[in-house]
Amino acid sequence: MSRSRVDGESGADRPRLPVADRPRLLVATRSAHKLRELRELLHLEHGDLVSLDDLEIPGDPEETGLTFRTNAAIKARFGAWASGLATLADDSGLEVDALDGGPGVRTRRYAGEHATDTDNNQLLLSVLAGLPPERRGARYVCVLALAIPPAGAGAGAGAAEAVAGAGAAEAVDAGTGPRGSLPVVFTRGTCRGRIATEPRGTGGFGYDPIFEPRSEPPGGRTLGLWTPAEKHAISHRARAASRMAPRLADLGF
Repeated sequence: MSRSRVDGESGADRPRLPVADRPRLLVATRSAHKLRELRELLHLEHGDLVSLDDLEIPGDPEETGLTFRTNAAIKARFGAWASGLATLADDSGLEVDALDGGPGVRTRRYAGEHATDTDNNQLLLSVLAGLPPERRGARYVCVLALAIPPAGAGAGAGAAEAVAGAGAAEAVDAGTGPRGSLPVVFTRGTCRGRIATEPRGTGGFGYDPIFEPRSEPPGGRTLGLWTPAEKHAISHRARAASRMAPRLADLGF
């Protein structure tokens, strides 16, 4: 449901709705960092992002999927059923060529269930030790999933139908079963590069200190040395978010 623009009125000039009247879009995460990054990337004009903790929603779904897409859908549907709000979920990770796409969905738990970013980085560096740059190829992958309850709470009338009728560029999964019956629209983004031979930089999070974007030469700057603005211009999450943003605008966010 697209919103028309008043002639002569730019996006910057249009008045923002009072906060109390702005629809809320739940992000199915407890990560303050991820919530902040999505706020920066999506730039919602008419809505506000809130987290599971903001709404005091207990529990977390079991991420039993073997793909980023499946796990993103699990989290989006969990949040939508628990809150009655339109829910956006992110599942992302690192795929390394030499590991046949690993660690993949185990990116955050690569070195163990309670591993830190440093633990994961050190394990990956040790596994790839001695490999030349051409065999250290990798990519970040992000899948965003958007689920809306049948009533379209917080997103305006017809929101669920709009999601179900998403275009071919945004694949829709209708799901099965009581928690899988909500249609989900997906967008995907990737960032290609290689794994460095040692950590450099303290910016970002996750594997950023050992990930060299494709635009950098071997031994060049890792994402840990890039500014947030530089990273947002090419990151996997930024690319997925840019593809999701028009859909959210159509739904009144």
